[in-house]
Amino acid sequence: MITFLTEYAGFWRRAFAFWVDGLLWIGPLLILLSFLISGEPDSANLPDSLDTATGLEQFQWQAFLINLPALPILWFWMTYAATPGKMLVDCEIVDARSGGAISFKQALLRYIGYYLSALPLGLGFLWMVWDKRKQGWHDKIAGTVVIKHDEATVPLYQLEKYYR
Repeated sequence: MITFLTEYAGFWRRAFAFWVDGLLWIGPLLILLSFLISGEPDSANLPDSLDTATGLEQFQWQAFLINLPALPILWFWMTYAATPGKMLVDCEIVDARSGGAISFKQALLRYIGYYLSALPLGLGFLWMVWDKRKQGWHDKIAGTVVIKHDEATVPLYQLEKYYR
């Protein structure tokens, strides 16, 4: 539930979480898969010539690798309301209206919104600095907010099962 006491996660906290995710699991995953598929650890190298069948096949793999993080990211958002980076900085992604869990549709819109936020020189991410609820464009598109997780809002009976 979102109340007047809810603290929204700001730009620097979220940027750090994004960096941690990229460094610790998304980047290594892409490098590993790129190496397994193409035999080269650098998935950013596009083929010199896309006019051959081999070049087109390699280009399709590039597009696949770019979108591959969507599956684990969506899974983390749906299962834990956060990626490992956001968990590290004690944040969670919630529905902007109810403060509850986000739907699959919201998660998918949020992921697509990342690309839209990045397009105009990252302005969609920087928007968090000026927004009163610290929402980036991807949050506004999906109807989500990122809040600082507060254990005090968890009922005591739920906490009891972790401390027995």
